[in-house]
Amino acid sequence: MATTETMDSAAASSAASNEIVIETRNLTKVYRDFWGRQKVRALKALDLEVRRGEIFGLLGPNGSGKSTTMKLLLGLLFPTSGQALVFGEDPSKVSIKERIGYLPEESYLYRFLSARETLEFYGRLFDMPASVRHERVDKLIDMVGLKWAERRQLKEYSKGMTRRIGLAQALINDPELIFLDEPTTGLDPLGIREMKDLILRLRSEGKTVLVTSHQLADLQDVADRIAILHQGELKEMGRVDALLKVRDETQIRTRGLSEAAKEEIRQVIQRHEAELIDIENPTTTLEELFLSIVRDSEARPGRRARVDRDDSDS
Repeated sequence: MATTETMDSAAASSAASNEIVIETRNLTKVYRDFWGRQKVRALKALDLEVRRGEIFGLLGPNGSGKSTTMKLLLGLLFPTSGQALVFGEDPSKVSIKERIGYLPEESYLYRFLSARETLEFYGRLFDMPASVRHERVDKLIDMVGLKWAERRQLKEYSKGMTRRIGLAQALINDPELIFLDEPTTGLDPLGIREMKDLILRLRSEGKTVLVTSHQLADLQDVADRIAILHQGELKEMGRVDALLKVRDETQIRTRGLSEAAKEEIRQVIQRHEAELIDIENPTTTLEELFLSIVRDSEARPGRRARVDRDDSDS
């Protein structure tokens, strides 16, 4: 029988997972020219929610509105219409920014500083006490695996090392919410895997992560939910496993089945005393799903996103 403490812990965990950390309501951004005429509609009536403790992916080709969405959520841009909320507040508030970490697509770091000096510098910007700052710097350097190169100047770092120290810089204030803009850009397969592992570690520590990418495979085995944007519009949103299911096909996996029984169905599997592993919907790949949505979007540009899919949809 569950104890009161266990039940309270489960209830708290459930409440945290349902807490909305990011919310956009009809969020729209239009860029205008010198005379105030509409030049580009970068984002069109975006509605989405990101819950505490999840990895949420924004997917789309270049120019789809990913970076615009992130800048609106960071308070770096102001919406033309609609609303963006972070922790239930306007993201331009300083008190909100203190709870956020941000890794831009290009890390603008001082090349002549070492990794340790870089993190110490940003720690001072947050007015962290020296003892707390030193402890935080040590932890982050270990976390991103750069202890062996902590005193080398950043100009000597590879692209992968630079991205890792950039991530450490984004985490110096121990943020609750982390924005990662194209975190795997320019990385080799090993660097991509290391970055994915770091993102998964952040989730295990209770952080909420919003990550953008146009590299579909980068998010397929990392994100809990994704939103696919195309030409500034939301085209699809839901859990990755639910989105990738091929719903008009059924896949049956068995072990120890004879050649004669392969032509039979479920009852025959039992009769031949084979092990029924599972019966489920097979999945496509995130790349195939994405290309299908983009092609459909180009054919029917006014089509809106379908309802958010989750486990209850399967």
